[in-house]
Amino acid sequence: MRNKSSYILLISMALLSAFNGFAQEAQAAEMADTMRSNGKIYVVIAVILTILAGLILYLVRLDRKISKLEKGES
Repeated sequence: MRNKSSYILLISMALLSAFNGFAQEAQAAEMADTMRSNGKIYVVIAVILTILAGLILYLVRLDRKISKLEKGES
């Protein structure tokens, strides 16, 4: 199961790095500049990262529980 977890992590990191290319367009992002100047952008980033970390931890724990159930039945 360690291989499957590593594979899922690798795929998710590849997808997240692909979004980085979309973020570097030449258009002006006024809302982001305003939030950055007020310091609120860091709160938004922290909330998003917390939610993503929670989802990833939930999926990893769920995968482990399912793996234990599968091993017990066979």
